[in-house]
This record gives sequence, C-alpha cells and structure tokens, in this order.
Amino acid sequence: MESIINYFETIPSLHRSIILVGGITFFWLLEGTLPLFNFKYKKWKHAVPNLFFTLTTVIVNLGLAFLLVFTSLWVKENDFGIINWLPEMPLWLYVVLGVLLLDLVGAYLAHYVEHKVKPLWMIHLVHHTDHKVDTTTANRHHPLESVIRFIFTLFGVFIIGTPIAIVFLYQSLSLVATQFSHANIKLPRKVDTVLSYVLVSPDMHKVHHHYMLPYTDSNYGNIFSIWDRLFGTFMKLDRETIVYGVDTFPNEEENSNIKDLLKQPFHKYRKPTSL
Repeated sequence: MESIINYFETIPSLHRSIILVGGITFFWLLEGTLPLFNFKYKKWKHAVPNLFFTLTTVIVNLGLAFLLVFTSLWVKENDFGIINWLPEMPLWLYVVLGVLLLDLVGAYLAHYVEHKVKPLWMIHLVHHTDHKVDTTTANRHHPLESVIRFIFTLFGVFIIGTPIAIVFLYQSLSLVATQFSHANIKLPRKVDTVLSYVLVSPDMHKVHHHYMLPYTDSNYGNIFSIWDRLFGTFMKLDRETIVYGVDTFPNEEENSNIKDLLKQPFHKYRKPTSL
C-alpha cells in the first residue's frame, strides 16, 4: 500500500492521461463485442461532443489543480480533517476511508445536489441529454459543471483531510469507474447484480439515465453503490426498458450539437415529468 501511495503522490500527468485515454479505448472496443443496445449511429460522430466536453473538463481541472494541491498539503501539515481526527489506523484503512469519503462528498453529494437545485440541474442537463449513452458519455459535462464538481471535491479534501496521494488515487479510480458504468456493455445479469452491491455497475447507472422521473433522480453513485443503498436513492429498472435522454429536452439533433449544448444551461427551466 505504501508503494501505491508513493506512486500516486507524484503521478506524472502522462500517466493520468494514459488512464483516461486507455479507459475510453478499452471500453470503446468492449462495446463492440458486448453491446447492451445495438445503436444505429455513427459512433465517431456521436463521440465528438462528448470528447469535446471531456477536453474542457480536463482543462478546468488542470487550471484549478493548484487549489487542490494547496488544500491537500494544508490539511496534511495541520493534521486537519475527519480521517486525521480518528484514532491511529493501518495505512490501508486510512486510504480506504479517504477514498470512500471523497466518493461520498465529492461525487454522490455533488450529484444529488445537482439534481435537486434547479439552476444546477440545468447545468447538469448536458450530461443527461445524450440519447446514446456509451463510455464517451462519462465525461460529458458542461464546463460550468466541471467547476461545480471541482468545488465539491475541494470541499471534500478539506473536510475529510485527504492528502494529495489519496486525491489522485481517487480521481484515477473515478475515471475508470465512470467509463465502465456508462459503457454500452451487457454483463450477465447475475454478475451485474452482485457487482452492484458494492460498486456502481453498468445496469445500475443506466437506470439513472432513463428519460423520466423517478428513475432520473436515483442511483447517484460514482464508484460505490453503498451510498445509494444507505440513503435510499437506489432504484431498479429492467435494462431492456430504459430510454436515454431527458423527456423535456427531446431534440436529439440539438442534444448532439456542441454549440447548442454549451447554451443548454441557459434555457428556461422545464419541469421534468414522472411516470
């Protein structure tokens, strides 16, 4: 565990890029052999806006990274934060707790709030208006959402007290986990179900991308499914009946155009409907 922490403490940017590109490439290829839905679409054309928003996410995170580094160094030097106030524990447990709590505050809580606060939902909408969810959808976030997510992560680092090694480890795990859960792949139902007791599985997350409430407002988890089960936001829906998108923004052409997607958060709020 110590060698892993030492590695992530100074992980080169090249290695982080390899994790991002390698994950997309792996699941992109896997989608061709184990597809959940046989989409009738031009895969590269569909990927263009999603990869554009992946790039903007990277740019935002790189531009604000100094705040993350500063905060993680400060909490370490001042012995501040939840995991630093607990009794002394083995390194592996310290790391596991740090990753779990970052997932709760930086991802689950952020995601939940985005669905419940109208202006934030309009920003988050860009992620949900993809009508052909696949692994490239994972980082389809409006630049404003990238900033919002960063703020929640920064708050998580501060209140939890995670050193930079755990932050980088969490972000690397998060990248692969979201690419996996969004991937258009069809796992055996039993395998997916068993997996979903601990991790966010593909079937579990696809429920979240169903086009109508109450399913859209469920399964907020990022890496770990335990938060949805613990806080009562876990829902099931047969994967064959899932329809992607958002019912109040049904225009697939607009939802596939970068210019329209950049303007999407500034539309007048449209109240979602329920089944």
